[in-house]
Amino acid sequence: MSERSPQRMIGESPVLADLLDRASDLAPLNRPVLVIGERGTGKELVAERLHFLSSRWQQPLLKVNCAAISESLLDADLFGYEPGAFTGANRTHIGRFERAHEGTLFLDEVGTMSAPLQEKLLRLIEYGEFERLGGQKTLTVDVRIVAATNEDLPALAAQGRFRSDLLDRLAFDVLTLPPLRARQGDVPLLAEQFAIAMSSELGWSMFPGFSETALAALNEHPFHGNVRELKNVVERSLYRWGNEHAPVDELILDPFDSPWRPGRASAEVSLADGRFNDQVARFEIGLLEAALERHERHQGKAAESLGLTYHQFRSQLRKHGLIGGARPKSH
Repeated sequence: MSERSPQRMIGESPVLADLLDRASDLAPLNRPVLVIGERGTGKELVAERLHFLSSRWQQPLLKVNCAAISESLLDADLFGYEPGAFTGANRTHIGRFERAHEGTLFLDEVGTMSAPLQEKLLRLIEYGEFERLGGQKTLTVDVRIVAATNEDLPALAAQGRFRSDLLDRLAFDVLTLPPLRARQGDVPLLAEQFAIAMSSELGWSMFPGFSETALAALNEHPFHGNVRELKNVVERSLYRWGNEHAPVDELILDPFDSPWRPGRASAEVSLADGRFNDQVARFEIGLLEAALERHERHQGKAAESLGLTYHQFRSQLRKHGLIGGARPKSH
């Protein structure tokens, strides 16, 4: 029996409200559901909602990350095994499908599952039947499957990398999670919740709030890592701020940001050293040389890394006398 209740997805944006309403409508139906979304958007939280709002809520909710386990281990973990199934198999192991009987099994990163495992999963969804590894007896279970991915499964199916019949069975309905950048107004709400929790962890008497500048920066940041990235930014910024009596005014959006970061352009600009144009030229040369070095002198890749076309990159090389091994022009 599960003793947990679902974690609440924080936010008031219309796109999130629509997603949660759809999940609530789907929850009572005894059908597979496919949850799609970028990393960090909350796919596991949606799976919890589907489970705890269903008639299975008192039964187990088990979770497996298919990408984190090798094919052989995933097979044994999901379907179990009998003694002698492989070297070291000295006893019967009950797999997750059996342990999740009458409950829900959440299969994250299902797009990484191998073809043989996809076939076994398809059979289980269709008939509720499987055999343990090394076993002869056919077992029957009643498990609801909630699968999740950040990949384009229809495209993988078209390429022959994912079974189209399995995709059809998993996608009774599909819930596609909006990225955080599409959830208008949710960033401040999430940031405040994460900040309050972090303040308590730091032993602060209260969370002093964010300054207007910090809030503006949070709202403008794209957060490609979604809610997970936002949580890291807030927690990191609070501990570095270190002052519970003043609103947090500085955000650490990129923990790798450092003038000594390996691979960073080596050009060093001194405000007291040379004219403006000379300093700009030295900086540009540093960027060009660093990009070429990173990409083993491959000009096309170096250009792409700097956001330039190949012809723009070549123009910059000519401008600074870097074509054909020439030395940079003296500035």
